Amino acid sequence: MRASTVDLVADTGRAAAGRRTMAWLAGGLTAAATVAGGWLAPPDEVQGQAQRLMYLHVPAAWVAYAAFAVVLAASGAYLIGGDLRWDRFARAGAEIGAVLTAVAIATGSLWGHLVWGAWWAWDPRLVSTVLLLLTYAGYLALRRAMAERTGARDGGDHRVARPAAVVGVASFLLVPVVHFSVVWWRSLHQQATVLAPQRPPIDPRMGVALLLAAAAATLAALCVLLYRVVRLERRLTPDASPAPDRVPVRVG
Repeated sequence: MRASTVDLVADTGRAAAGRRTMAWLAGGLTAAATVAGGWLAPPDEVQGQAQRLMYLHVPAAWVAYAAFAVVLAASGAYLIGGDLRWDRFARAGAEIGAVLTAVAIATGSLWGHLVWGAWWAWDPRLVSTVLLLLTYAGYLALRRAMAERTGARDGGDHRVARPAAVVGVASFLLVPVVHFSVVWWRSLHQQATVLAPQRPPIDPRMGVALLLAAAAATLAALCVLLYRVVRLERRLTPDASPAPDRVPVRVG
């Protein structure tokens, strides 16, 4: 049985069943990650129980990167082929990425308060992450402003999709800056544990819990992406929606 992202956003019973299966898998992974991160993995020797925020903070940041990569790829695909479906993927990816970046900032602030004793510090990683959030919030605001100015439908008109795609491609330049900021500049923030030039050691139980959390967050975000694109398809392309049942009416 062949499955692809395009199949899974189709407005059919088979595609809906596939999306439900993915949602159940995401729920199972989330439960496993909760047990592993909350109980099986040991607390950090220095940070204590506060370190368990890593199992929410780090996956949120990782999946935000992935969502912004979707914006990059979908925007590039739209610019090459002109298919508005790719523009809808870019919009959905930006929405998910912005929310997860906000989650990463909020959990990081809480973690910093528990470990550093401060909610905020002018740290390269923190500042660049906030800039990343503002950039993609600006991307979404641009889409809305262009739609209101031209009277076009956001996600269903080239007058919105074309400038948004250019901004979506350019915005991704901030992602490597955020990730490598702890390597390029002096930072209070802990260096990358897995995606780092020189990987620091990590307890295997912590590593398993972190990978489970990342897998759960990735699959959950993919489910949200697919459901969001399906909703945009239904709203912006009336032909994609199932025709409502019609009740015959006798006249005369």
